[in-house]
Amino acid sequence: MRSYTFFAIVLLCLAILLIDALAFYWLKSIMEPIEPTIIKNTIFIAFWFFTIGLIISILVLKIRLESISPYRKQLLISSLYGLTVSSFIPKLIFVVVISTLYFSNFLISGEKSLLIIPLVGVFFGFLPFFVIVYAVFRAVYRFKVHQVVVKSDLLPQSFNGLRIVQISDLHLGSFNYRYHILHRAINTINSLKPDFIFFTGDLVNNYAWELNGWEDVLKSLTAQQGKYSVLGNHDYGDYSKWESEEERNSNFADIKDFHAQIGFKLLLNEAECIENKGDKIAIVGVENWGNPPFKQYGDLQQSLQGVEDVGFKILLSHDPSHWSEEVVNKTNIALTLSGHTHGMQAGINIKNKEWSPIKYKYKHWAGLYRLGHQFLYVSRGLGWMGFPGRLGMRPEITFIELEKE
Repeated sequence: MRSYTFFAIVLLCLAILLIDALAFYWLKSIMEPIEPTIIKNTIFIAFWFFTIGLIISILVLKIRLESISPYRKQLLISSLYGLTVSSFIPKLIFVVVISTLYFSNFLISGEKSLLIIPLVGVFFGFLPFFVIVYAVFRAVYRFKVHQVVVKSDLLPQSFNGLRIVQISDLHLGSFNYRYHILHRAINTINSLKPDFIFFTGDLVNNYAWELNGWEDVLKSLTAQQGKYSVLGNHDYGDYSKWESEEERNSNFADIKDFHAQIGFKLLLNEAECIENKGDKIAIVGVENWGNPPFKQYGDLQQSLQGVEDVGFKILLSHDPSHWSEEVVNKTNIALTLSGHTHGMQAGINIKNKEWSPIKYKYKHWAGLYRLGHQFLYVSRGLGWMGFPGRLGMRPEITFIELEKE
């Protein structure tokens, strides 16, 4: 919320008030047949008590945001975010559906109402509410393994069958120190027996203190040949206000040091060769590179120094837009692994087709993409940020097997 102006927050509150007023109008119509007045009055009071309480909480949080400790700030913002979404969207759908049905019926038949109309309206109001509640309290930590096979004629024969696990966007501050939850994901990862584990950025939301207690949890990740990582846009502390540049640099240094503490090699615009039976592949890692307003700390040309002649390169780059801008058709990098989008933490899955509103911002937003001999895989992320839930976009563990084509 700090990134939005007070005027924008006021507009949000007015939108909530308008939708709730319309929802209340239809709620009264639906409840007309109910005789006991005390029941109706109790429901009406509870309705407005929640609405007014939510609006006041949003305004107070915005006004007092700078005086609240960062830890409490994160908890309050995510809680209010969840409450706002779970309240606003169901009521909006309820108002749109029942208004459309009512006026359509009135125009066609001239009758004031039908019993089926309020029942349908209530159904379409409660259905998204329960879906969102499921997204917040259940789906947000239902880790899913996505198994992917990447076939490339550039892959050396001795690396045929290489097993890779990619994880991305942990946002540890959002876990609120519930170590046991992430342990479930780690047990799943270890059971896959990967040769390499690659982490593609956004370890935290903003602060190094979010890492407290996570060292013992994350260093239990095991890979046969190595663990490598890069930074994401949230790891630089760019979304916080700092008392001094020294404080910001200290926070950033602590975050970078943590990678070594959990056994990951943090690649900062650099590459490392892996050799097997005389064959080589290169693991390349750039700092965060994104289209504005995201910062471009990454230097791909610097990262490639010393591995130009290696035939099969794996690039770790947090933001998938980097692939379109600097990688594909401009380098000979075979496989790029990214994250960042979270799949917007919301989407629709119908058989093998997947859709999310994030596709209108990012051309490559989830899953495997190929152009010629070059591949990009975009992880949907393991943690969450902002909305404390996942709706049709479960947290992802990516299991990639490389095959010689």
